[in-house]
Amino acid sequence: MFPHKRKKQVAFVIRTACAEDASFLPGIERSAAQIFRQIPPLSWIADDAVLPEETHLACIRAGTCWVATDEKDHPTGFLSARICEKDLHILEMSVFRKEQGRGIGKALLHTACTWAKGHQMESVTLTTFRELPWNAPFYARTGFESLPDSSLNARLAFLLREEMENGFPAGTRCVMRLDLESFHPF
Repeated sequence: MFPHKRKKQVAFVIRTACAEDASFLPGIERSAAQIFRQIPPLSWIADDAVLPEETHLACIRAGTCWVATDEKDHPTGFLSARICEKDLHILEMSVFRKEQGRGIGKALLHTACTWAKGHQMESVTLTTFRELPWNAPFYARTGFESLPDSSLNARLAFLLREEMENGFPAGTRCVMRLDLESFHPF
């Protein structure tokens, strides 16, 4: 467990998720998605589907799901990921809307990257919006690099195509990668 301080000196803890947490995670993702209401062309995301509880349970069983919890051990944020050969791929990272901006996402990301490096993974990958400040620019500040579409392997290229088929505007999404060989805590 990794204790962290956030604004107003209210503590949160990052821990590996357990099966009992899974039912809370879709609600956290729905809450986090409300930020998209501020962007008219993307406001539909606020009402779109979220990762199902079963996906979170699979990540929990694999040991690749972490939650941020409040003082009462209630989840306030999560990161669910999947092992893809030598990469840890982040499926979703979300924090309750009212808890955003307090370092919870960064702490979750740090925990996942540290875990991946400790398990001899080569990199951490994800897909995200290129321009939104809480997406690609956020990840870039922690060492992730945007990959050109021409360098994507079949798995990552498929993910981007699938996102466009599911309604994301062409050219707005990118794949990012953190090389764990050079990973240093952020």
